[in-house]
Amino acid sequence: MTVERVNPPGLSPPTGFSHAVVATGARIVFLAGQTALDADGNIVGESLPEQFARALTNLLAALTAAGGTASDLARVTVYVTDVAAYREHAAELGAIWRRSAGRDYPAMAVVGIVRLWDEQALVELDGFAVLAG
Repeated sequence: MTVERVNPPGLSPPTGFSHAVVATGARIVFLAGQTALDADGNIVGESLPEQFARALTNLLAALTAAGGTASDLARVTVYVTDVAAYREHAAELGAIWRRSAGRDYPAMAVVGIVRLWDEQALVELDGFAVLAG
């Protein structure tokens, strides 16, 4: 599998994402939305950074179980109930991402929403990855 991150000079410099990702491989893994649920189905963490860390851990666990790694991620969407809080914690969330997933960023979007399925959830991540045969 090959992944090429494309960040054209005519666009604003990306911070914590890539403008485009060209992925070539034999398997595509679609990752369901993951929140800060623990193994018992309870939301853990009170703050956005705590919940983001758990949601990312859950997303990467699903990807690992499917045979992939964080570097295989081609696209991730972050859904948050408070975009202002996401901006406020952006540096901390970026550090959490780098610790868990590295510095090879997928194409990403952050979407503000009214609420998630679990009312205590502040953030949800979904995406897809491209894996070699």
